[in-house]
Amino acid sequence: MRPGSGAVLALSLLAGLAATGLARAEDTPQAPQACEVPAYLLNTESVLPKVTEAVKNGRPLTILVVGSRSSTIAASADSAYPAKLQAALKEKLPSIPINLFVELQPGKTAEETDATLVKLVEAKRPTLVIWQTGTVDAMRSVDPDDFRGAIDEGVAALQNAGADVVLVNLQYSPRTETMISAPPYLDNMRVVAQQHNVPLFDRFAIMRHWNDAGDFDLFSTFHGTDMAKRVHGCLGRALSKFVLDAARLDQAQQN
Repeated sequence: MRPGSGAVLALSLLAGLAATGLARAEDTPQAPQACEVPAYLLNTESVLPKVTEAVKNGRPLTILVVGSRSSTIAASADSAYPAKLQAALKEKLPSIPINLFVELQPGKTAEETDATLVKLVEAKRPTLVIWQTGTVDAMRSVDPDDFRGAIDEGVAALQNAGADVVLVNLQYSPRTETMISAPPYLDNMRVVAQQHNVPLFDRFAIMRHWNDAGDFDLFSTFHGTDMAKRVHGCLGRALSKFVLDAARLDQAQQN
């Protein structure tokens, strides 16, 4: 898709669930869903050695989330998935200080974000960088090969700076499937993750599973704050399990 009204519409739809949290006042919140994630969507052969080392040696675990508007909820940062990730990790690792920072890169492509990554790592000294990307590139129809090159350079820079890396791909939105072509960006992120042996948290497939299973109606025009909080809560818990599993931490090292 070329930049224009279509892209603006896609942006508003994609960001609506996680960022704006707008809803009609008369909407009645639904009961929370289990939002279970099939094991195959959380399995990874890649590991997080820096995270493993920090936990085993009782050192603070510092996490830097680099993301877009879908990493937050307007006026409710404590309900967004990074905060829920931190809370879940604190519950599982009560003896380890969990420090988490969020750096938003709204409207930036992967290539545009690359320029900031090393400086962010130098400033925060994270054990783990969680890099959420792909939506803006897909909306702008960035050449998939250029996207792959940008992700490749960014992951290499983060690893060279001494951090573990988890990639997080696009969020799923059934309302925008005909507006943007997600598969080339999903596939290229998977390729780069395999090449650099870094875990890929498949947010797209997880959210699609929840939509298909009826846990959340992501096709609905009205994505209220309540739904956004529930989706982010589920993502945060799933991501915490993903990180701990990738660090190969057994139950004896948790709790």
